[in-house]
Amino acid sequence: MSTVTSVRTGASAGTTTSVGRVAALARAELTLLGRTKATLVAALFVPLVLPLSTRSAIDEMDLEGAGLSVGSVLLPASIGFSLLFAVYSSLVSVYAARREELVLKRLRTGELRDLEILAGAALPSVVIGLVQCVVLVLACTALLDIGAPEAPHLAVLGLLLGLVMWPALAAVVASFSKSVEGAQVAAMPLLLVSMLASGTIAPLEVMPDRLASVCELLPLTPVITLLRGGWTGNLSGYDTLGAVATAVAWTVLAVFAVQRWFRWEPRR
Repeated sequence: MSTVTSVRTGASAGTTTSVGRVAALARAELTLLGRTKATLVAALFVPLVLPLSTRSAIDEMDLEGAGLSVGSVLLPASIGFSLLFAVYSSLVSVYAARREELVLKRLRTGELRDLEILAGAALPSVVIGLVQCVVLVLACTALLDIGAPEAPHLAVLGLLLGLVMWPALAAVVASFSKSVEGAQVAAMPLLLVSMLASGTIAPLEVMPDRLASVCELLPLTPVITLLRGGWTGNLSGYDTLGAVATAVAWTVLAVFAVQRWFRWEPRR
């Protein structure tokens, strides 16, 4: 409650620009996130541990036949795990918790616009995810001898699309949950499907063609595709446009769903 009050006071005291209001809310949200130990631990440590647990499974795949290496599979997968846990999963809980605590409802009575409220709440998780991705890239580059990306613009584009798409998807999932616990359960199907079928653990190149065609439509797949293409340099212009179009379509769909169905106060 005091944190929300400080945000509103800061806004009225001179945080009159949109950037200033979002920054003030993000600082308050970071304080609240630090008090939620379970969410913070899951966001910080799970994405760093998962790549180690999947290394043995990746080693057993016939990657050379698909023109891939362990590094070119594990590095995009590591970034994908960070997007799923540090950004998506944690934000589903954050949005649901702030709604149930009436924080979102109170914030709407001040100067903050709806987009600013959602962006300010998401910013700490997005920054944590971005920092994790940088750490994972450096670690994978050093430990797996993967080298610099052949097409860095594709890797950057994929990461930016993921950092925009997954907060929006988190808001969609949180809007259909009646409690924080329900939000955590509701987040699991998309999280698990994305982990198993988006080219993270098993690249699309080693999947049967029909299964790969379906998996290409999942929201995390275009991000992984662009990241992997950024490092290998083997992504064609057609495949690049297809991945970007899929990511943009999911983002637009998620934004529309948030505008249409996002709930700002608890269901009674």
